[in-house]
Amino acid sequence: MELPGRSGDRAGFGDRTEHGELSGVEAGGHKSILWHIGFCASTNRWLSPRVPPVTEAALRLTDAAATPRDRGLDAARRWLVPVAALGCLHPAVGSATALFAGVALALVGLNGYEAQTRDWAKGLLAASVVGLGAGLDLQAVAAVGATGAALAVGSILTCLVVGRFFGRALRVDGTTGLLVTVGTAICGGSAIAAVAPTVRARGHQITAALGTVFLLNAVALVLFPWLGSFLGLSDEQFGLWAAIAIHDTSSVVGAAMTHGERALEIATTVKLARALWIVPLTLLLAWRTRRATSDGEPIRTARPWFIVGFVVVALAVTFVPALRPAGAVVGSVARRLLVVALFLVGASLSRPALRAVGARPFLQGVALWAVISVLSLGGILVLV
Repeated sequence: MELPGRSGDRAGFGDRTEHGELSGVEAGGHKSILWHIGFCASTNRWLSPRVPPVTEAALRLTDAAATPRDRGLDAARRWLVPVAALGCLHPAVGSATALFAGVALALVGLNGYEAQTRDWAKGLLAASVVGLGAGLDLQAVAAVGATGAALAVGSILTCLVVGRFFGRALRVDGTTGLLVTVGTAICGGSAIAAVAPTVRARGHQITAALGTVFLLNAVALVLFPWLGSFLGLSDEQFGLWAAIAIHDTSSVVGAAMTHGERALEIATTVKLARALWIVPLTLLLAWRTRRATSDGEPIRTARPWFIVGFVVVALAVTFVPALRPAGAVVGSVARRLLVVALFLVGASLSRPALRAVGARPFLQGVALWAVISVLSLGGILVLV
């Protein structure tokens, strides 16, 4: 008995011994079967001893049986993520859109580069933070004034304390709760991107924090201009409130510009002052994380060299006027790279990881945002 195969191939389980006898199946059931390991030339993999060699004819039948749908899905897994990542470079694609598009691709199983996207996201996040320093004018920050500076510092410290309380009360895991708190306290997605590598945050933790911040940003763009008009806030009051209570700089600008030029100027300046807190906070978290111990051994963490780059680039652009045009270009490119990085963060997720997040980080973000919005508004009405 011969199995179909190429000429010269072994005939499966019926090989002859050196005495001319048949071993295995053809030698009779009373003899122990000699298991043979076949080599599959098409796949270059050793087959299990219990599986007969796969012939070229069988492989051709398997390939022919592949449906156009299967081939289409395979092509989509190879090309969708790279093409979509390049598409995120377009100015019309926002951070939230990029993040949720990446999550959607991951959930339907169309990311063929799951392991690689995690590494790409980490590298792009760090590079983007460095580039964002090129768009920061440190001299403009000095014009905030004592009242604006006091409100900014007070809101950040309050947010860190209250955020920790809500995180524990809602039993949000420590890293996710920290990212939500930092994003609310300083400057939304940029702060989360800066802190995440330092505290070794995982993809689903970053996504939970970013998703919370982006959703609240969208609400703020609609709610804050209406509240500002309803409460009769002056341009200065509204500019301060928007800068302190709204997460991302883009949303701060969008809300403030509806209230007037003076409100926009104040909001932008105070927001820049808050953004600088990324530097000391990231360094502090890096130091704290490195001091943490597990089984008596220090936990290895990423050193926040990108924060040093952020500061160096910001100083260079601020005090070397000739670099400012180039700095504006670098800052713009960095913002687009950050959008691509957020897409890759979303694309690297899995369904089990997203299910593990739950609604608690969002509830923490909403509660923290409500408290900071009310407290900061009260302080502004008293001081301004």
